[in-house]
Amino acid sequence: MRIFGKILGIFFGFLFGGVFGAILGMLLGHQFDKARRFNQGGFANNPFGSGPSQAERQAEFFKSAFAVMGHLAKSKGQVTQSEIQLASAMMDRMNLHGEQRKAAQEAFREGKESGFPLESVLERVRVSTGGRHDLMQFFLELQISAAFADGNVHPSEREVLHRVASGLGFTSGQLERRIRMFEAAFRFQQSGGFGGQQGGFGQGNSGWQQASEKDQLSAAYDVLGVSEDANSQEVKRAYRKLMNEHHPDKLMAKGLPPEMMNVAKEKSQEIQNAYDMIKKVKGFK
Repeated sequence: MRIFGKILGIFFGFLFGGVFGAILGMLLGHQFDKARRFNQGGFANNPFGSGPSQAERQAEFFKSAFAVMGHLAKSKGQVTQSEIQLASAMMDRMNLHGEQRKAAQEAFREGKESGFPLESVLERVRVSTGGRHDLMQFFLELQISAAFADGNVHPSEREVLHRVASGLGFTSGQLERRIRMFEAAFRFQQSGGFGGQQGGFGQGNSGWQQASEKDQLSAAYDVLGVSEDANSQEVKRAYRKLMNEHHPDKLMAKGLPPEMMNVAKEKSQEIQNAYDMIKKVKGFK
């Protein structure tokens, strides 16, 4: 249990503000201790001064991803059963067991605590990824998928997503575009566009009717982020760009935790399926 911050807060608070100052100092010290607890085991104070190793970067990304998911789940005031199930399903698809699963669960719980240092954690994500756009985009998309646990993005979740996007260097417009693409992926998968396979970061398709080919095609265009009147070259260019950003092997080489490989594969398959459907219906070569 960390109490160093509380002790210092009480001491200096009492020194400069008496009893009231001590109380205020204790509260501030408590937040400091919580931030230190979250950062414990991090790489900010590498004793050799040579920067974090690949394993340390991956561990930071992994822990931060589940912590921010917990913070996002808590943003509505109460974590719902569907959000807990999504987090558990994410752990299942990553084949997390034993200590790895415990670490993910603990990070998720820390994210739910009041006073969670979101901006500080996001800064550490930027450091751990080396500022790589595709890794930070993957992190953001994980959070969007968590917000879609119940099929909709609540206003308070959207507010947190905007903070996450800003902390990672994305604009509001870029975030909203990603949300729209995720909504489209959700529709496409649920409508049968994935042939009954899981996609969209593991959203299920039980209880949904097969949509018309027109609706599936419309969703497929949205998955690629292009308009329905886009020509074959525009569709192919969008497909190649998305596949380049989401290719599992490329993400792994840049520092994606190996536990998240299956999630990256699901996303790339989602893009591939949307592209294949457009080619089939439109007769693109």
